[in-house]
This record gives sequence, structure tokens and C-alpha cells, in this order.
Amino acid sequence: MIETVDNLLTGAAMVLLLLTMVPLAISAWRMIVGPGYANRFIALDMLTGVAVAVAALTAVATARREFLDIAFGVALIGFIATCAFAALLERKGDDQ
Repeated sequence: MIETVDNLLTGAAMVLLLLTMVPLAISAWRMIVGPGYANRFIALDMLTGVAVAVAALTAVATARREFLDIAFGVALIGFIATCAFAALLERKGDDQ
């Protein structure tokens, strides 16, 4: 019974990992093509969110807790980067 639940959970995590590739591709495209800096920064923030989701789903699929540490690190770096980019945009807007 437990093996069946583990296999089901692993299979669901694999399917969800494949489904997260769609927002990953869309946000990467927006980051490359985006019309302005603000759109590119928002796309970068979305990419970090997707990276956190991928790391968490990988932790579920492989049953290794180390991927949760990676997810936490990526989320922390993404938050700090978003704050820094927001401050940069604010300063850039004041100069014009």
C-alpha cells in the first residue's frame, strides 16, 4: 500500500515537473523579448518562482530533502534580487 502511494506521488511530481516547463518557457521568452526593464524584472521574478517549484517537486520525486534547501536559497536570492531591481528602477525613474 505504501509503495503504491509513493509511486503515485512520484508520478504526479513528474507530471507536474513537465507542466512547469510551460511557465518557464513563457517567462524566459518575456525576459528576453520584454519591451521594458520592468517587464524583464517581473519575468526574472517569475523564473525564480518556477525554479523554486521545480526544486520542491524534485524533492518530492526523488525523496531527497536537499532540494528543499536549494529551493529556499533560490527563493531568498530571488527576493533580494527583486528588491535590488526595484530600487534600481526607482532611482532610474527619478533621474528622468
